[in-house]
Amino acid sequence: MINTLFISSVSACLELENDLPFNSGKSYDVYLDGKKLYSGDTNVFSVYGLVPSREYTLEVSGFGSIGFKTADESCALNVKDFGAKGDGITDDTLSIQTAINCLPKNGRLYFPEGTYSTAPLSLKSHITLDISENAVLYGSADPSRYPLIPGTAKDMVTGEEIHFGTWEGNASAMHQALISAEYAEDITIIGRGTIDGNARNGGWWENVKQREIPRPRLLFFNRCKGVTVHGPTIQNAASWQIHPYFSTQLSFLDLSVNAPKDSPNTDALDPEACDDVRILGCRFSVGDDCIAIKSGKIDIGKKFKQPASRHVIRNCLMQYGHGAVTLGSEMAGGVKELTVERCIFYHTDRGLRIKTRRGRGRDAVIDGVLFGNIKMDGVLTPIVINMWYNCCDPDRYSEYNTTREALPVDDRTPYLGSFTFRGMECKNCHIAACYCDGLPEMPIGSVTLEDMRFTYAEDAQKGVPAMRNNAEEMCRAGMYFDNVKKLKISNVSVEGCDGDPLIMHNVGEMIGE
Repeated sequence: MINTLFISSVSACLELENDLPFNSGKSYDVYLDGKKLYSGDTNVFSVYGLVPSREYTLEVSGFGSIGFKTADESCALNVKDFGAKGDGITDDTLSIQTAINCLPKNGRLYFPEGTYSTAPLSLKSHITLDISENAVLYGSADPSRYPLIPGTAKDMVTGEEIHFGTWEGNASAMHQALISAEYAEDITIIGRGTIDGNARNGGWWENVKQREIPRPRLLFFNRCKGVTVHGPTIQNAASWQIHPYFSTQLSFLDLSVNAPKDSPNTDALDPEACDDVRILGCRFSVGDDCIAIKSGKIDIGKKFKQPASRHVIRNCLMQYGHGAVTLGSEMAGGVKELTVERCIFYHTDRGLRIKTRRGRGRDAVIDGVLFGNIKMDGVLTPIVINMWYNCCDPDRYSEYNTTREALPVDDRTPYLGSFTFRGMECKNCHIAACYCDGLPEMPIGSVTLEDMRFTYAEDAQKGVPAMRNNAEEMCRAGMYFDNVKKLKISNVSVEGCDGDPLIMHNVGEMIGE
């Protein structure tokens, strides 16, 4: 069976319905109105170069056919008609921004083959950017071309703070992203082209801890509604590649997001305090977390009480990041209704990574999380639930965040509810199969593991399973649980571990084989 995920005026994204992670299990041919387009083997695939407001029949050999109609558009304009050269030498910033400013509602701006050198661009509502194959939007290497955006600015009449810039969970001045939208809606970026931040040539990856102003993201959407990014390759951001912030109705489809493995803080996709997010058929290989779902630190969490909610991650491939799918650590607004399924994690440090700590606050509730039908290979520690995360905050080495004694539950105490992991094969593990460490005053609510198999690499490397103070190195460890109220284990095998396959401390109730 074939399902449509997204139809624009000139492209379509579709998904094969099966029980296989990421790949379809066999090669297939894609036909459009009887003409063969290409062969593929992934569950999510796309077609481009369509005509607006036209009906099509698409067939996938061995999987059936489906009909669809492309969307309407008011006009399609070529960016070169506004003076853009696309020669990789000319500064095309003003030409591109002028074209965006002039584009009518429901209009599409087309980038033909070429390299368009540009400083930051601002998008507006009801437009589409169409970046064709072999077209590259190439970020300026001059840091002075990236304007500063304030964290907040006051309304001159009411005195209300209006939020703009952010970094790691706080309102903060920042450099403008290469492509950004603020308080806008109905924005689409499509095509097989590339958006390249050119961070190495701009020196953005050097001396990162000494920078007073946070580095720019590549794509940033602040308080936007109805944003779809379909098809392009996103790469080499100065920091996070894609950062939607307090936005809703977001779709990221059939993308490739890349950065060198040693590039600092180059998370692929970090939706923060967002609602209704789809991440489908994407390929990630970056220098930090592949996907990090966030909802701000305690000031932001208390002020807006906006959880990250209704996120679906499916048929994605995550490679070489610190974490494949991460929750936190900036999650003071909480995370709810998250489903991750039919994905492949390859050689990430951690697979399913949940990180929080004392100080995130009583609104920092993560609950109702399901991970299922996932294959991992070469992941150091497949499952990590860590309530002692010790990175990024000034008080991370304080007695408050290091003592293993139970502290009073107060406004700073986070909560982790129920987590279900099922149908997972994790081979060539290194450090531990599973590491779950709750707070003594606020244990993890419940952890369920069903139909899972863990095996270890022959050359397994030792290391710490989670970023926490006083962490002890492990190697080929089994499943470790500390401060968990309820643990349920069913049909789970741990093969080849050194020591006990199940290590428990302070587990309230244990149900399982």
